Amino acid sequence: MPPQPLATPGPETRLGRLVQPADANEHGTLFGGEAMRFMDIAAAVAAIRYARGPVITAHVDAIDFRTPVRIGVFLEAIARVVAVGRTSMVVDVVLEAEDRSTADRTITTTGRFVLVAIDDEGHPRDVR
Repeated sequence: MPPQPLATPGPETRLGRLVQPADANEHGTLFGGEAMRFMDIAAAVAAIRYARGPVITAHVDAIDFRTPVRIGVFLEAIARVVAVGRTSMVVDVVLEAEDRSTADRTITTTGRFVLVAIDDEGHPRDVR
């Protein structure tokens, strides 16, 4: 059964971090791979909370990089389960950058991840 949209998306999962020099390229902005890694972690936490057990990432539908993220910016990942199948969950993730001096927030990156609930042997298991 393909994932079906939820009438009410799952609760928000929010993870925050500061962008450090080791996370950035020679232009002083966050590596795309670091943004993807942070988003994948947020998606996993949202899916684990929803499924109440371990999950693995099965697919990334799309990641759109909208604006660069500079070193020293506070970055927050906001993830929500938006659709559920028998064993899989679709999680939308938004990265928002917050200016430390003004508190202005900007959406920098968006993505959609598909995660699968697994059992102790690593096999897919029912989400519900």
